[in-house]
Amino acid sequence: MRGTATYLFASVFVIPEIPEDVAIEIDEKDLRIDTFRSSGAGGQHVNKTDSAVRITHFPTGIVVQCQNERSQHKNRATALKILRARLYEKEMKEKSERLEELHTTKKEIAWGSQIRSYVMHPYRMVKDHRTNQVIHDVDRVMDGISMS
Repeated sequence: MRGTATYLFASVFVIPEIPEDVAIEIDEKDLRIDTFRSSGAGGQHVNKTDSAVRITHFPTGIVVQCQNERSQHKNRATALKILRARLYEKEMKEKSERLEELHTTKKEIAWGSQIRSYVMHPYRMVKDHRTNQVIHDVDRVMDGISMS
């Protein structure tokens, strides 16, 4: 009497862990900080002080500006906060694009796309389809010892 064969497929995809609390470091030498007079309503204060701030981040070309407050220091702090947020957003977008690129290169989970075949019954064998190497000690391979 012949038994029935059961075929299982598994796909393993390794993605590095990315910490949730990514700190964005900004080097002062990568920044150009310009101050200018803010426009709009504000009375006599507007035309006398350079309170508006524009920050250019050279490596990315991101430019942010802030002229909401009367204080140049507050505008600078707000502009740096906006720059950090934009740099973080850019970094997350780049990571997402890299992961999407990895997923597009992933093969279909089906016959012919496997890297190794593991036969456990009626005989025991592991075959690496890239090198055509065959190992008859399945337990050694399953324990993580190399295929050599």
